[in-house]
Amino acid sequence: MAKPDRFLYEMSRINHYQQRLQSLYIKKKFAERIAEIKPKVEALTKACKEILHSRNLKQLLEVVLAFGNYMNKGQRGNAYGFKMSSLNKIADTKSSIDKNITLLHYMITILEKKYPKVLMFQNDLQSISEAAKVNMTELEKDIGTLRSGLKSVESELEYQKKRPQELGDKFVSVVSQFITVASFSFSDVEDSLTEAKELFLRAVKHFGEDASKMQPDEFFGIFDQFLQSFAEAQQENENMRKRKEEEERRAKLEAQLKEQRERERKARKAKANGEDDGGEFDDLVSALRSGEVFDKDLSKMKRNRKRINNQSTDSSRERPVTKLNF
Repeated sequence: MAKPDRFLYEMSRINHYQQRLQSLYIKKKFAERIAEIKPKVEALTKACKEILHSRNLKQLLEVVLAFGNYMNKGQRGNAYGFKMSSLNKIADTKSSIDKNITLLHYMITILEKKYPKVLMFQNDLQSISEAAKVNMTELEKDIGTLRSGLKSVESELEYQKKRPQELGDKFVSVVSQFITVASFSFSDVEDSLTEAKELFLRAVKHFGEDASKMQPDEFFGIFDQFLQSFAEAQQENENMRKRKEEEERRAKLEAQLKEQRERERKARKAKANGEDDGGEFDDLVSALRSGEVFDKDLSKMKRNRKRINNQSTDSSRERPVTKLNF
């Protein structure tokens, strides 16, 4: 027979070929699927503990409630709590003066001034983003698939143990070792999931939500979105603060330059006035010496000033005063 035909013939001689092949496939994929499920369960457990035990988060929600009661005075005020879905509406409430400023920006400013420690709530919620990706229905489905797969492998193992062992057949020894290790790993993950589900129900009830309708990705997605909006608003506040400081610094510098230019202008003006006054005095002295003071056109004094100053030899002598006849 040809090689493909001979291969099929040999495979057909193996008892429970399909079941054995399926068992080996489950064995090969088991560690990979456990590695995918375990981080999700751990993230869910950690996130539940973080939101339940974070005092900074509790104080932050108290501030949010106070803001809401202040803004909704009257029939809607004096509320004892609010739905978690309302948390992200803070970023949508815009200022009537500046559309780029939201209630979240203002709240962060108040927190920085009055309650700076509350801003550390972001550090308390490190696992929220991962927990927001977890869907409980899909997670339980994955656990169920692993459980049924292990049961099918155990059933095939029991069947093969009852049959006479053929020479060179290592299925029973290999699968027996796998079942021992896999059962322990699966039990550990299953117990962790049970704990995570209990913590999740407790967390959802703690925040006044309906545990039968709320999935982890929806519940923690609210916190994850708020954390992102909070971080963005905090950065925008910092950018606005830097721009304001830069504008104030530039305005101060411009004012100083303007003041300096004004002083220089006044100094030049004062210097010019001083030179003019001195020049007029010199003109008057020269006119007295030359007799031109008696001329009708006094403007000649300034024109003659330059000529008189250039004649350094004559400027030191006094001209005889002309005798006047009355």
